[in-house]
Amino acid sequence: MARLTVLAPVEGAVMAMADVPDPVFAGAIVGPGLGIDPPRSPVDVVAPIDGTIVKLHPHAFVVQADESRAVLVHLGLDTVQLAGDGFTLHVTEGDVVTAGARVVSWDPAHVETGGRSPVCPVVAIQGVPDAVRGLVEPGSTVAAGDPLLEWD
Repeated sequence: MARLTVLAPVEGAVMAMADVPDPVFAGAIVGPGLGIDPPRSPVDVVAPIDGTIVKLHPHAFVVQADESRAVLVHLGLDTVQLAGDGFTLHVTEGDVVTAGARVVSWDPAHVETGGRSPVCPVVAIQGVPDAVRGLVEPGSTVAAGDPLLEWD
């Protein structure tokens, strides 16, 4: 299987998954990855890989690259409680997207004002930890579309 480069879906400060303030993500229960703490202004979120949007909610989406690899992007923590408020979808479930294509627009400041964390986990779903490597050190800043992870 070819190496898959996962792009940062949103700009911000990179953080280790263990530092994401949610036990499910911090424990890498869904899979390995990195978190991104976005700026507190309206931002566009882009597809991290080429593939098909197999799950789409205003606060989270999954892009399936092939039969064994999919990436989850979760926009903030506990944001399912917002029921879509403050999120604008630009794709629909089943759409084929290219890495870097706009998927969602949202305002992390709106999420934070409501008492929720705007941190965005980017997860290699059910990825084997040894097969997923960060390309950016925690504490660094990325732009949306910058290489973030490699997945063998």
